[in-house]
Amino acid sequence: MSTAGPNAGIGLTTISRTVASLAVEVVHTLERVVAGEGRVRTARGNAWEAVCADRARAGQRAELDRLVAELAATRAAARDRQASQDRRAARDRHAAHAPQPVS
Repeated sequence: MSTAGPNAGIGLTTISRTVASLAVEVVHTLERVVAGEGRVRTARGNAWEAVCADRARAGQRAELDRLVAELAATRAAARDRQASQDRRAARDRHAAHAPQPVS
């Protein structure tokens, strides 16, 4: 029987967690040194950036919707004008070929 308990040795998981924790600390320290203490990214800063990006995308979508609606209205007006001209031309052609009353 072995007298060693479940925590007797250092497992691979413990080493991986330790290395990951040290890497995060190094990155955080480097960010503070390079960017400055006041410019370190925070969860609040990230959330605000996401809100601003969402608002910008919503504004772009609204502008695109407005442009598409304007284009559709312009095309519909041009189509209506063309249909009106076609009807007028057909009516004129028909009137030109109609028999004239004799007096």
